[in-house]
Amino acid sequence: QVQLVESGGGLVQAGGSLRLSCAASGLTFRMYAMGWFRQAPGKEREFVASISGSFGRTMYADSVKGRFTISRDNAKSTVFLQMNSLKPEDTAAYYCAADRSGYSVTDVDARYDYWGQGTQVTVSS
Repeated sequence: QVQLVESGGGLVQAGGSLRLSCAASGLTFRMYAMGWFRQAPGKEREFVASISGSFGRTMYADSVKGRFTISRDNAKSTVFLQMNSLKPEDTAAYYCAADRSGYSVTDVDARYDYWGQGTQVTVSS
């Protein structure tokens, strides 16, 4: 049974930083591309960042480029999202997702096979 468990969310002031983690189990982690998505109240889910299973290819939404960094530790089956210079508009529930097409990176949520339950990030102004 595949499980993705996010952690690291919380309340932070604008300009601050948070590091999200997503621990995966039940899958061969290095063979999966991983992504982060977010959903704010009343809005559609949107892509944030993704990273390939190997070789470290990454993709970012324009809204987070230069502020967020996605990384992974295949030995620990964990993907991270380092979020710096946070803005109130970054407030959302953040979800990690796993895509069995491990070599590629994609911003298409339908391509992802497994999803976590989410962790809330709230940025105060």
